[in-house]
Amino acid sequence: LPISALWGLDRITFRRLILKNNAKKRKMYEQFIESVPVLKSLELSERMKIVDVIGERTYQDTERIITQGEKADCFFIVESGEVKIMMKSKTKAGQENNQEVEIARCASGQYFGELALVTNKPRAASAYAVGSVKCLVMDVQAFERLLGPCMDIMKRNITHYEEQLVAMFGSSMDLKDPGN
Repeated sequence: LPISALWGLDRITFRRLILKNNAKKRKMYEQFIESVPVLKSLELSERMKIVDVIGERTYQDTERIITQGEKADCFFIVESGEVKIMMKSKTKAGQENNQEVEIARCASGQYFGELALVTNKPRAASAYAVGSVKCLVMDVQAFERLLGPCMDIMKRNITHYEEQLVAMFGSSMDLKDPGN
């Protein structure tokens, strides 16, 4: 048998390391959440609940984050990097030239994926990483429970999205009836 070394870590040291790491991560999330404009209207205690439920995902360049037409299961906030929002127009469905068109870009502190959660409809657009991207992610249950106070702001933004689509495609049908 080969000679081995076994390292041990007592419980108190282990807990201190884990708690210290979690506290550092929590503080980082707290500061970031405070800088997100749509979340500024929340009370401190509400922002702390978001810190408790939020997860983190990383994406590589050109990786698809969400897909137009799919059922929505979470909400995203860009922590670092850039995300491009692309859409195929339903008014051109079935046409050969119905390429995805870039309709927006999201940078750090901006969010996406809320439209399908607010409207309870399939994803109206796809989102792709531009370079390396890190997003904070909240599932639909936490979104509905914790972001109620932000819904009015998000609904106002939907009106802005509709205006953008009319300017680009001549119709906002894509938001009213999203899908492939």
